[in-house]
Amino acid sequence: MEQHRTRTPQRRQPAPPKQAPVSVAVAPVSSVTPVAVGPRPGGTRPRSRAGAVAPVVLALRRFPNPRLTGIGAGLFAALTMFLLACADRLLLDGSAVAFGLLFLPVSALTALWVRPADLVTAPISVPIAFAVGVIPIAGGAGGFGGQTMAVVTALAVHAGWLYGGTLVAGLIATVRKVRQMRERQRHLLRSAQGQGVRRPRP
Repeated sequence: MEQHRTRTPQRRQPAPPKQAPVSVAVAPVSSVTPVAVGPRPGGTRPRSRAGAVAPVVLALRRFPNPRLTGIGAGLFAALTMFLLACADRLLLDGSAVAFGLLFLPVSALTALWVRPADLVTAPISVPIAFAVGVIPIAGGAGGFGGQTMAVVTALAVHAGWLYGGTLVAGLIATVRKVRQMRERQRHLLRSAQGQGVRRPRP
C-alpha cells in the first residue's frame, strides 16, 4: 500500500513594507552660472601686514641684547673706547672727529645694554670711558705729568663730543627708566584687578 507523504507546513514570512518612492529634484544645467576664477589685478597676491613686519622683527631678534651690570657696562665702554682709540691712532693718525663719532654709538650701546637696576650708572660710565679712550690719541711727552696734562687738554678740547655722548646715554637711560616705571604700574594695576581688591569701608 502506498503511504502518502506528509509535508510540514512552512510559515510564510511577511513581505517587507514597500517604501514610498523618493523624488529627487535635479536643477537644470542652464540655471548654474559658471564663475571664472582668475588672478587678481596687479598679478601679485596681497601682502599681509604681519609678513611685512616679520623681517624687521627677525632682524631685531638677531641683534644682541645683553644685560650688563653697572661695572660690566663701564668696563665694556672703557675697553671699547680704548681699542677704538688705538685703531684710530694707527689708521687715521689720531683723528679727533673719528674718535668722537665712534664715541656716540658706544654711549648708546652702553645705555641700552645695562640692566634696568643699574640705569643710573650709564651716564657716569660713559665720561670715564671717554677719558680712558683719549689716552692713546692725546700724545704728550715728559713722563706721567706730561701725559696727564695732554689728557686733560684733550678732554677740554673735545668736550663737545664728551657732552654729546653723555647726553645720548642719559636720554636713553631716562627713556628706559620711564618705560620701566610704567610697566610696573600696569603690572600692579592688573594684579589688583585680578585679585579683586576692595577698599575698606569707613
